[in-house]
Parts: sequence; structure tokens; C-alpha cells
Amino acid sequence: MPLPADYVERVYAGVLGKIIGVYLGRPFEGWTYDRIMAELGEVWYYVHEQCGVPLVVTDDDLSGTFTFLRALPDYGNTRELSPTQIGETWLNYIIENRAILWWGGMGRSTEHTAFLRLKHGIAAPHSGSAALNGRVIAEQIGAQIFIDGWAMVAPGDPELAADLARRAASVSHDGEAIYGAQVIAAMESLAFVERDLHVLIDTAVRFIPHDSIIFRLIANLREWRTRFPDWRVAREQIAAQYGYDRYPGNCHIVPNHALIMLGLLYGEDDFQKSLMITATAGWDTDCNAGNVGCLLGIKNGLDGIDAGPDWRGPIADRLYLPTADGGRAVTDAVRETFAVVNIGRDLAGETPLAPKHGARFHFALPGSVQGFIVDDSADSRETLSLENVTGQSVCGDRCLALHYRHLAPGRAARAATATFLLPETLRMPGYAMLASPTLYPGQNLSARVCADRSNPTPVQCRLYLLVYDSCDAIVRKYGDATTLAPGSEHVFAWRVPDTGGQPIAAVGVELRGRGHGTVYLDYLTWEGTPEATFGRPAGGSMWRRAWVNGVSAYEQGANEPYRLIQNEGTGLLIQGTREWRDYRVRAVVTPHLAEAFGLGARVQGMRRYYALLLTRTAQRNSVVQLVRVCHSATLLAEAPFAWAYEQPYIFDLCVVGRDLIGVVHAPDGASATIAAQDDLLDGGGIALVLTEGHLSADQVTVRVG
Repeated sequence: MPLPADYVERVYAGVLGKIIGVYLGRPFEGWTYDRIMAELGEVWYYVHEQCGVPLVVTDDDLSGTFTFLRALPDYGNTRELSPTQIGETWLNYIIENRAILWWGGMGRSTEHTAFLRLKHGIAAPHSGSAALNGRVIAEQIGAQIFIDGWAMVAPGDPELAADLARRAASVSHDGEAIYGAQVIAAMESLAFVERDLHVLIDTAVRFIPHDSIIFRLIANLREWRTRFPDWRVAREQIAAQYGYDRYPGNCHIVPNHALIMLGLLYGEDDFQKSLMITATAGWDTDCNAGNVGCLLGIKNGLDGIDAGPDWRGPIADRLYLPTADGGRAVTDAVRETFAVVNIGRDLAGETPLAPKHGARFHFALPGSVQGFIVDDSADSRETLSLENVTGQSVCGDRCLALHYRHLAPGRAARAATATFLLPETLRMPGYAMLASPTLYPGQNLSARVCADRSNPTPVQCRLYLLVYDSCDAIVRKYGDATTLAPGSEHVFAWRVPDTGGQPIAAVGVELRGRGHGTVYLDYLTWEGTPEATFGRPAGGSMWRRAWVNGVSAYEQGANEPYRLIQNEGTGLLIQGTREWRDYRVRAVVTPHLAEAFGLGARVQGMRRYYALLLTRTAQRNSVVQLVRVCHSATLLAEAPFAWAYEQPYIFDLCVVGRDLIGVVHAPDGASATIAAQDDLLDGGGIALVLTEGHLSADQVTVRVG
């Protein structure tokens, strides 16, 4: 089946719709209809300020949706992807008690229960089965809230979407939960090629049992739509026949699926009205509004979203996905759109897309700003506005216009986008935020800018970084400036300077001069291997937050920046991004107690990495090993090497192309070198690796291999 001609833009609308719905409903998640009406009234727009919480937050609905879908590329985008492989993907990206999920406990949180089953060797789909976990747990809402991505990689193919939804949902759910997820996935898939809501529903219910509660519920809602013109009356029917009193647990799918259908059937195909009805009706407001927003985004496109209030401006495409792959945590709707689209293209036999030669910020989609926010500092306030415009690009159709005004001595215009956690991110309530920076010293930063021909005067332009200091305050570091005459252009090339071990929080563009005008940012990107040393800098704590904590305990010692404890199994302390490919990582590591310990490279999560380890064989012989871990460990090379507790060992692991070379030095001068070739993992970050024990480490360095 050929992909729709507007596939990319429709996926973008679906991703935005999901984000908007989640951010809309999140501040009053779990409220009843009566409480919402009493405290907020009908919810027609964002109410985060009324509720005293941020708008852009971490949320399991978003993290699970865009993370679990990575099972497809991790397993070669095969249409035969199994529930077991999706379950293994959970174990790779989820850090127990920290990432993605609501950790409500065994038998209380469906996803936590399923994670524990997977962790202890019970593979999917049995991990989520009602036979194992009981019907109440198995039929909660999670399968539905994580399902949108599986539909968006199968545009116009509701049968495939429903089948992928079944496989994904069965990792953690069963019964009615799977049926509800299949209905949403099938509708969203068909929405790429069909605009009639009733055709979407008619098609979707073909994939679920006709004696199921979800099937009957949908039939009831459609009947009530003809009998009751007022959605409030229909909501009362839902509360009476499908309410939480009849369907127990923390968040059952049946009542919430009913509210999704309520919003769709009564919303009159209007994005704002449909979200209002679904969110105002209560219960799991962010989950339900997220599904409705995604479906209508796909079906009606960006025009449908933009027809009402400014949903997109306050969000600015921003999205957080805290997982064990910390370099993908700080992301945006455009990046996730192309990740989804390229999975769909691969499944359809098409080549991947990489706008503007793979630039990280390319602004290729209508209205996109990719997280760029105008600076609100005292010397910059009200000097700049941003707009996505056509033209002015040398390698694409769109760019980001920086419209400046009232520039004068002492007044600058600035806009920046996050590359790591910003101070306001640290105050987010709810789900934990785990992230690594995306930009590092030693990498090569480039950007193309051009000045509008109608600018009345030249304007000075330069790139800058926001970097944490020893007091965890943000300071600016500037690159070289250029003066842009009207109609001129410039390509910046800036090697990111050393930051003294402190993380880079954002990258931006600054304009100085006089008067008003426009500068166009065509693209901004970076590449190359970091040249960085990770240790204890002069002060502050954000350098510690730059590591994704996948161990039982992560502490500072009196003399060492890193003290790790792992109570059972293998833990990792991770930093870096998937874009790191060929490099050398080095560290001095002291084991105090350990079954195995060492360094990881090309780390893509908790169960996808290469590692250079000191360990002991089953015969208790001391050895050095090169291993590849892809859910299970494969020994690539091994050599004898005597080691003991309380002694420092120098680990040096180099990965270049298919070649892996590991060297270990002992305090007495002994050393061992082992090598192997493998090409399963082509990029990823670094990690300190520990199996059941306690280690300490000093500086960790990354350099060109």
C-alpha cells in the first residue's frame, strides 16, 4: 500500500495532537466531572496556570507512546515483531522505579506489575495476561494510552495497526484493554485516508470480538448520540452504565474509552470542542484527550488544530521522553515525527527522510519551531518573535524567522532551544526526568543564517550556549559574531569549547544592532565525537544529573566523583547520545565488591551496549572480557587477567566502525588487550557498568578513537 502523499505532515499533526491533549488534561488528571465543573468549568483551553503547574511536563502517556515504538527499529523494522521483543524493549528503556511508568506497585499498577513479570523472566504476552495478573489489573487503561505510534507507522492499513496494537498491548494488558487499544489504533490508521468518523468506527470494531464490552459500549454511545443531543446527558449515561463503580481498579479502560468516544461523537469534528468534551468529562483526562487529539490531528491535519486557539505556540514543539537512552530525552515533536515516519517508510519499503542533510533543527514542517523559545531576560524582553516561514533556505522549503524590533545598545534579541535540562524543567511535578545532554564540548556546531533584504541596517549575529556554572546557575558562552548586511548570509562553524565538566543546557542565536528587521535561521546542527572529561567540576550538581542513573545507588565519595552500588543484576550509569559512533572512553575504576565491572560504549539503554569488563568465569577464574549485550550477553573476546578488590584499574575501550579494542591496566603494571569485530550497535553513549556490588570511579573521558 503506497504511503499517503501528506504522510509526514499528518504524522506531525498526530504527534502534536497527542501532545496537546496530554498537556491539556494533565493538570486535572483523575478529577471527577463534578469537580472539574466546580473548579474549572468547561475546559476549552490550557488550565495549567489556574492549577499552578507547568504546561510542558514529563508524562507516561507520551514517554510510553514514543519509547515502546522503538522496538521496531531496534529489531530491524520487521513486520513480524513479536510481543516478546516489545517486552524486551521495555526492559531496555525503562529504569525500574524511575523511568516512564507509574510505579504504583505489584497488583496495583498494571505497567509496574508487567515490568516485574518481565524482569523475572516471564516473557510477553504472558507478562500482561489476565490469567497471571487477574482481570482487573489486566484491563486498566495503559494499553490504550501507549498505542498511537503503532497506528502512525501503518497509515491506511488498519488491519496491520490493530495487529501491532494487539502485540504491543499484550506486554502489559489483556482482554478489554487490548480491544480498546485495537479500536483506537485502527481508527487512527484509517484516518490517514478516510475522513468520515463513522467509517473509522465501523472499520475498527471489525477487529474486536462482537461480544466484548468495548464493542457494546461503542454501540451504546452511537445510539445515545442519536437520542441525546446534549453530550452532558450522554456523559450521565456513561457514568451510570460504565462508570468507575462498575469497572474497578485505578484507571479502567472501559469508562475512559467511553469518554474518548463521547468527545469524538459529540465534538462535531472540531478539534477544540472534541478535546473540551473529553477533558471536561473527567477521569483519566490526559490519557483520553491525548488519544482524541492524536486521532483528530491525523484525520484533519494541521489545519484542524490551527482552526481554533493557539494550541501550538505555548508548547513550541517541546517534548520530554525520560528513558535509559538519555540522549533522546530532550526532544521535540518534529524529531519524533521523523522517527515515526521513517519507521513507517521502512515498513513500506521506502528510504528514510533526513531534511537538510540530517540537521537536528531544520524547521521543515509548517509552523514548527523545534523548542526555540524567545529569551525573557531583562535586556532581551519583547525584542523578538519567531515564525516558521517558507523560502530563505538553501536546502529545504522552510526556516525559522527571527523578527527583531527595538534593538539598541544594551538591548539584544535572543532565542534558544534546550539541549539538556533547563532550571524550570527541574521543578516539574510527577514523573521523573532522566536525561543526558545532546551537545558536548569538542563537537562541531554549525548553522546557516541570512538577513532579510528589506532590513534597514546591518545586524550582528552570533551563536551562544547556556552552560551551568559551579552554583547551578546558567551562564552564556558566545561564539564568534558576524555582521549580516541586508540580504547577506553566513554559515557558522564553531567547535564547542570546554565547559569545565559542566553540562550545556541550551543553544541559541543572539542578534545585536539597531532598529527592526528579520534574520532567518535555516538550520542548526552539530556532529563529531565529543572531547570531554566527566568528573567532579568546581561546584554545582547538574553535572551529576547529566548521567542517567540506572544503578541501585549513585553517590559521591570523599575522593571520587562516582560511587555506584548495584544490589542485584547489572546496573549502568549512562551518558551520551545515539549519534556518538567512533570514539575512545577511558576511566579508572576501583571495585569494592563486584561480580563484574567496567566500561560500556555505544550504550543504547539498559540492555543494548558493548562493554569491557573484569569478571570471573563459572570456574572463578579472573578474566577480562569484551561483550555485546542485546537483551542477552554475547561474549566477543576474553583473556586471563588477575584482579582484586580495592585496587584501581584503568579501562580503555575504543570503538571504531566494526572494530572494538579494549585495554585494561592493573596497578602493578600488568595489562591486557583484547579485540573483536561486531556491527550490531552502530552508535550510543558511554556507561560505568556494575554487576552486584560497589565500585568507585574518578574521571571518565571521551575522545576521538
